[in-house]
Amino acid sequence: MSCCDNDDGGNVADSNYRKILWIILALNAGMFLVEVIASLYSGSVALLADAVDFFGDAANYALSLVVLPLGLLWRTRAAMLKAWSMAIYGTVVLGYTAHNALHGVVPEPATMGAVGVLAFLAIAGVAVMLYRFRTGDSNMRSVWLCSRNDAIGNLAVMVAALGVFGTGTGWPDFIVATLMASLAISAAISVLSQARRELRELRQAVA
Repeated sequence: MSCCDNDDGGNVADSNYRKILWIILALNAGMFLVEVIASLYSGSVALLADAVDFFGDAANYALSLVVLPLGLLWRTRAAMLKAWSMAIYGTVVLGYTAHNALHGVVPEPATMGAVGVLAFLAIAGVAVMLYRFRTGDSNMRSVWLCSRNDAIGNLAVMVAALGVFGTGTGWPDFIVATLMASLAISAAISVLSQARRELRELRQAVA
């Protein structure tokens, strides 16, 4: 599907996709604020990592809204920018997790669990809305992967909260944060691979 589709069905799909992106943008911005406050209160690195991810996703969805009416070349470039942001996010989270692990920070599990449930419910709904767009161009795929990763990450935060509560240590929090960072880096590699393939195909079509 692209904005260049010449049938009414394509235009309707693009309109629906744009509306979904606006909903996702609002949810991500709201959950970013909630999780930042909760992470500062609880001391959870996994929750803070998820909050940073929400912020990055809100910016990414805003970028997707800008390039959605444009051609495939601009959407592919936007996908590459988002992929690099995911890779940077993953790398930063790995460093911050190592810092907290060395200092033995033990987060407060009740806040982690409650906010994790709230975030999971919000993003699970978003992932359902985006499911039918998961096989579009690299820009659409990057949006789908961001939301999929968020849902998995929120579920992992809840698991980490249970682990911290059960063990009385911060290691479940550190492990989950590391997994979330690795997932972001893996998604970035996937999107970059598809975007580069699309760029090669565009250059070949022009040549």
